[in-house]
Amino acid sequence: MHIDFAPPSNGTYNNAGSSRQLANYLEHEDLERMEKDIYTEGFFNLTEDNIYKSVVIKDIDSNIGQLLKTDAKFYAIHVSPSEKELRAMGNTEQDQAEAMKRYIREIFIPEYARNFNKKLSALDIKFYGKIHFDRSRSNNEQNMHCHLVVSRKDQTNKKKLSPLTNHKNTKIGIIKGGFDRVNLFQQAEQGFDKLFGYDRQQTESFDYQNVMKNCSISEQLNLQKQDIQSDERKIEVDQNSNIENKTTSNQTLNQESNQASDSFISFVSSGAGFQYNLEEQISKPKKKKKKRHNL
Repeated sequence: MHIDFAPPSNGTYNNAGSSRQLANYLEHEDLERMEKDIYTEGFFNLTEDNIYKSVVIKDIDSNIGQLLKTDAKFYAIHVSPSEKELRAMGNTEQDQAEAMKRYIREIFIPEYARNFNKKLSALDIKFYGKIHFDRSRSNNEQNMHCHLVVSRKDQTNKKKLSPLTNHKNTKIGIIKGGFDRVNLFQQAEQGFDKLFGYDRQQTESFDYQNVMKNCSISEQLNLQKQDIQSDERKIEVDQNSNIENKTTSNQTLNQESNQASDSFISFVSSGAGFQYNLEEQISKPKKKKKKRHNL
């Protein structure tokens, strides 16, 4: 699962002003799919689906109490499953879209709220999501992903919430709380695996990718060594399992063979199926025919 916060810019992701430009961009795929008569998804939040773009813009743009002109008014977040993760979410685009909305509502937004360390819940977060099914610069067969527009202020329009702060659970100073992005990525990943019963390999995990990208060469080599050892253990387990299965199969065949032999001996011994008793025929002497004498 790839999660990232779009950096503010002067273009689509300019978050110092209105959310209109971003909302317009998020709806462009719908127009293309509707022309081809292909399934589309509207905006959604924690409890509602198919929300109009105008509602999204008005709600985000009006929730800016006490923010300065140059302050960020909202944040854009991308949530992008891998192809393997998408297969675990459903077989059709519609199934995957429903699974994505469930994941955002039940896992991602609650974890996002908790990471501010201000005793917030999902109900305190004002956000709107928009699912896209295509990615222009990708050759993958499946590219469904989700864009989130999250207000800088909470639902009450009183608390400032910034996921881009470098503070983490601070208790002294002007800023209280903070935000732990690494913990968010870890918890969101674990929540996904539990929600969809996904068997994540070590090389797919955030921790693995984070070490390989940001840590020292020695730490990278140590992690790769652990991965190799893990693969070797899996191979050994599979081999032992195959041996046990083969042994069990041979024992079953031997038992069946012995049972068949016992049944055959019993069958012969009892004389069942014969028209006469073989032992009696062997023990009885044959009668000699008397010769007639001609007078």
